Amino acid sequence: MSKKKRTTKGNGIGTLITLVVVILFGAVYSLLGSDPLGLSSPEASATPILVAPTEAPTELSITEVMPTLMPLPLTETAITELPPTDAPTTQVEAPTALVETSTAIVEAPTLQAATSLPAQPTQTPTPAWWQVYFVNPIKISDTNADIYSKNGIPAEMMNGSIAEKLIQRINQATKSIHIASYEFDLTDVAKALIQAKQRGVDVRWITDDEAGIEADTKPGHGQFKMLEDAGIPIIDDKRGGLMHNKFWIFDGQTTWTGSTNITISGIFQQNNNVIVIESPELASIYERQFEDMWSGKFNAKSPSTIDQQKLTVNGINIQVLFSPEDNAISHILPYIQQAQNSVYFMAFTYTHPDLGNAMLQKALAGVTVSGVFEATGSDSEYGQMVKLFCNKVPVRQDGNGSFMHSKTIIVDERYVITGSLNFTDNANKTNNENVIILDDPTLARLYIEEFQRVWAAGKDPNPAKITCK
Repeated sequence: MSKKKRTTKGNGIGTLITLVVVILFGAVYSLLGSDPLGLSSPEASATPILVAPTEAPTELSITEVMPTLMPLPLTETAITELPPTDAPTTQVEAPTALVETSTAIVEAPTLQAATSLPAQPTQTPTPAWWQVYFVNPIKISDTNADIYSKNGIPAEMMNGSIAEKLIQRINQATKSIHIASYEFDLTDVAKALIQAKQRGVDVRWITDDEAGIEADTKPGHGQFKMLEDAGIPIIDDKRGGLMHNKFWIFDGQTTWTGSTNITISGIFQQNNNVIVIESPELASIYERQFEDMWSGKFNAKSPSTIDQQKLTVNGINIQVLFSPEDNAISHILPYIQQAQNSVYFMAFTYTHPDLGNAMLQKALAGVTVSGVFEATGSDSEYGQMVKLFCNKVPVRQDGNGSFMHSKTIIVDERYVITGSLNFTDNANKTNNENVIILDDPTLARLYIEEFQRVWAAGKDPNPAKITCK
């Protein structure tokens, strides 16, 4: 009993002493603003407080990540002067509001051997004053192609296609739609043009006699008759050479050009490109050519105005060439001859020896030269593929079951040369063609990506079918 009392008393005295010490310590801590014994400090295993940096980390730009789809080196190119021309440069400012927006990104699916629905065209983010589209080809039977041409493209095919993009342009036109286009078999486009005519738009079409007007009686055709019945005037070139252009001018403001014929095959089955540029000054150049042809000036009858076909839009130099009057290939050659780093090309028909020799000489001089040829006829004695292949220049034949129909050269990852002109003497001297050359690394990057896709889908030439001299 006495032992228990002593223990209780001892505990009381200890508790009092402890309380006094704590009070003294609190006083010291309050006066010094510190914890001299570390009693209140967190233990080493506690979670540390992370302080956010005052500056946000730098974001990686999309354009800084470019997957390489082919084993060809893509080198950085120093900016050099354009090949000399006789034409003065006209500086043109595009509306600044157009530059603030960009088009939607649509992923390009892998080329399939066969599929029931067409892929949407490859569309990439661009300044709003130009857009570019590439066809992702699919297979369509001849029977279905005729049905789609005549009766209309199924909605699931139309959605996102180049045909849809064109119809949107037609529906937006308020004053004029002037067309110089080689072939035509799309009833949906014909209906849109008829509606434009009915709302007072000046719609006129120049086409080829054989591939245009005379072909209008073939299966799946009849669209030119639809237009004529609606009062839309159509003329053809009535000559041996081809009216081979594929350009459209909307309201004197917008130019649509490239390699794409307005047909089922051109828009859904072949490798093709379209470039659309918002510039009244560029449109006026194409309008002048349109009016020359409308007045009957085909072939060499149309005078060259090459000194008036160079301009600058938003800092981008643009040169337009028309054949036959401008001798277009003679103006393309300097770009090849002055190439410093790379020349990539996609060619439907390529038989012009001067162009082939220029590319070969640059390859022998150490410039990266690579190209994809349409397989049909590319290994003939007149095709330039044989010359390049036999001299170890990397070339391929396309893997598209239809046509690789593009006519494009990309020089030094900077210059894009495209349009309707095949790389042949006939295209240069006889046909009505157009070429547009743009000095724009952003645009060049997009065309190189398309080249990489076409290259990856292609195949190496068969040495057994080629005789090297």
